[in-house]
Amino acid sequence: MHTFFLRIFFVFICLSFIFSTAFAADIKNLQVKKQPEIQQVKPKKPVKIRLKRSSEGKYTWDLAGDDADEVVRTDKRLKKLLNIE
Repeated sequence: MHTFFLRIFFVFICLSFIFSTAFAADIKNLQVKKQPEIQQVKPKKPVKIRLKRSSEGKYTWDLAGDDADEVVRTDKRLKKLLNIE
């Protein structure tokens, strides 16, 4: 039984040596290509909304954000959701 494990261990070592040398040639030929447009993508910051309700039940809000178009879209969406014209 001891010789059985030695044989399996020897076969494992031989196979790992063969495959490691075969894959080493492929790794040397591998070229890494950088794409600057992917590296420069930044996550969008959400629009911050401070929603206030008066004692009369009317809503007002303050919006803050980096993207002006997103702030305008958020304002329109709030007006639509709160039924304010």
